[in-house]
Amino acid sequence: MDAAKRASGANAFLIDGFPRNEENRASFERITGETCEFVLYFECPEGVMVNRLLNRGQGRSDDNEATIRKRLNTYYTSSMPVIEHYDRLGKLRAVFSNREMKEVYADVRQIFKTAGF
Repeated sequence: MDAAKRASGANAFLIDGFPRNEENRASFERITGETCEFVLYFECPEGVMVNRLLNRGQGRSDDNEATIRKRLNTYYTSSMPVIEHYDRLGKLRAVFSNREMKEVYADVRQIFKTAGF
């Protein structure tokens, strides 16, 4: 995407939580003929993620440690290969998210700014 389109936001979009696996990624690129500018990856220690999910206060029946660990295992086996793919392409932008929200936000904002958005 050229700088003018980036600056205007034309034809730019953010997809949250997708692709979840290699099949999603390959299908999206094949069908749309597009690839991403970059992938924003929030790095966080597993123990912190588990504690956050257990304490998020949404009252979900699946917010228990066993289910969370099962979801994390699915993430590691299905989604992590997608992250590694974009890392090999030099498109991964990792943000360490075990910090104050304002610090994480500042890093994310800088990534988008550097990319011309």
